[in-house]
Amino acid sequence: MSRQGLKPSTRERLIDAGVVLVVAWFTLAQYGSQGWGELKDVAAEPDGLGFALVMAVALPLFWRRRRPWHVLAITVAASLALAALGYGVHIHLGPAVAIFTLAARPDRGPLRPLVTVAVASYVALVAAGSLALDGLAITRSIGLAVLFSGAWLLGDRRRVARQRADEERARQAREQQLTIAEERTRIARELHDSAGHAINTILVQAGAARVLRDRDPQRSAEAVETIEELARETIDDIDRIVGALRDDDPVELAPVPGVGGIPALVDRQRASGFAVELHDEGERGESIPQAVDRAAYRIAQEMLSNAARHGAGGAAMAIERRDDALVLTVTNPVAGERAPRPGGGRGIGGMRERAELLGGTLEAGLEAGAFRARAVLPYDRGQ
Repeated sequence: MSRQGLKPSTRERLIDAGVVLVVAWFTLAQYGSQGWGELKDVAAEPDGLGFALVMAVALPLFWRRRRPWHVLAITVAASLALAALGYGVHIHLGPAVAIFTLAARPDRGPLRPLVTVAVASYVALVAAGSLALDGLAITRSIGLAVLFSGAWLLGDRRRVARQRADEERARQAREQQLTIAEERTRIARELHDSAGHAINTILVQAGAARVLRDRDPQRSAEAVETIEELARETIDDIDRIVGALRDDDPVELAPVPGVGGIPALVDRQRASGFAVELHDEGERGESIPQAVDRAAYRIAQEMLSNAARHGAGGAAMAIERRDDALVLTVTNPVAGERAPRPGGGRGIGGMRERAELLGGTLEAGLEAGAFRARAVLPYDRGQ
């Protein structure tokens, strides 16, 4: 578009052609009627010079978007000549349109003082060029000042409206980019949690299969089958997640199971030979907000993975459903250097981030030879 330094569009060219026709008709009407009869006794008779000046007022407006300063100079000069030579034109619409165009441009610069001086000088020249500074001449000068000031104000309002619209579009674009970035971060987090849990479980199952290979072939074979099944599920998850990251519009991921899927996580750990006691307190039928439900599953997944990786012998997990919060606690004995860092590695940091996004907390650390992780996820059942 012209206001952006580009060529005018077809629509803008049609509008400009219409403006030229209107200004030409309006100026010719004054010129041919000698000021609509008001200056019949004193106005100069129409001739070729007067007609050329009328065209010089109107025709340049077709290029007003690309050469606004040149168009303003030409229309002002032609209008002044019409007034000075007494051709009966006293309402100068051409310069008003040129002033409007300048005021509406976003790249106009500090034009207000300059245009104000130019308009004031123009009005003074027109008044001085009248037959006499009588009441009619002064009224016309005031009318010109009102016309040009109004043109400037209208153009300035249009510029401000366009600027606000551009800012709104830019804001929406920034919000869209932020939304996409947040979505990709969420997907990356899901990838980390899903793959991390799978790898930790596969590690435990592989160790169990190796240990039981000779003394309990049946359980060893079951561990290998679990590894195969989990690996297949994880590959499918990774394919979906990576596919979503590659798309401009990320697809909706498969829903996370939620709190109801935690017993399956526990069963899987038990199948690998890692003993887990599950204590589920509260009413299971009561609804939990979706965000809390999904976060609880991922946090429980990471807690069990840490317990299986760093624990010694087994773990105890408690699910407590309060009226205003869901509390997850996993406690497991540790053996020396196998304990997770209390300050939090990536797994603990990820769990803490999930809890804090919901306004909750996560505490993790050693207590009497055991590692304890406790997440509090607040919610409102009315949500």
